Amino acid sequence: MQSFEQEIKSFLKSRQLEYKDNSSSFKRLDFSVQLDTNWTFHFDAKEKRQQYNLRSWQLTAEQEPHAFIIDDLAARKILAYGPYSGMVIRDNLLGGYYFFSVLDMFLMPKLRVNRPIEKNAKALKGKWLIDLRNGRKCDSMSDVLDLFKLYIAKREDFFLNILECYGDYQGENIGERGEVRKPEYWDIDVKETR
Repeated sequence: MQSFEQEIKSFLKSRQLEYKDNSSSFKRLDFSVQLDTNWTFHFDAKEKRQQYNLRSWQLTAEQEPHAFIIDDLAARKILAYGPYSGMVIRDNLLGGYYFFSVLDMFLMPKLRVNRPIEKNAKALKGKWLIDLRNGRKCDSMSDVLDLFKLYIAKREDFFLNILECYGDYQGENIGERGEVRKPEYWDIDVKETR
C-alpha cells in the first residue's frame, strides 16, 4: 500500500494545488496547501496501520476499531498553526479518512496519558487516545479537500457566532444547566462590563 504522505502528494499534484511538503520536519505540520489566493490550510497526515494492544492501552475490543493514538506534541503543533489547521488520518484497517479540525482537537473528549519510553534515560512521552468517530469521515481525499474549504468558509460561525457547544462527539453528553438568560440580563452584563 502506498504511504499516506505519497498519496497526498499525488492527490495535490493531480489537483494542481500549490503545497509545501514539511513531512521531514519535526517542527512543522506535514503539509500546507494553498486552497485559493487567500487561504492556506496546514495539516498533519497520520495512518492507522495496525490494531492496538488492548491491555497496554486499556481498550476494550469494542473501542479499539475506533481508537487512534497521537502524540501530545503533534496535537500542540496543530494548535500552533490554528485556526487554519487540522489532522487527516487514513484508516488502513477499516478504510476511510478522518478529518479533525483544530477546533475538534481542542473540544473533543480525549484521554491524555504519559507513555514510558527509554532514551538515554527513562522518560515519558505524552499521548492522546482519541475516537476516530469524532472526526469527519470521508471516502476520498477529494472529500477531505472539500472539508478544508468548508471549514474555512464557515470559520466565522464556528469561532464567533455559534452560541451552543460546538460539535457532536462520541463519549460526551452535553446537558443543560443554569437559569434561562433573558434579554434584560444581557443589558445588565453590557452596562457592568463596558
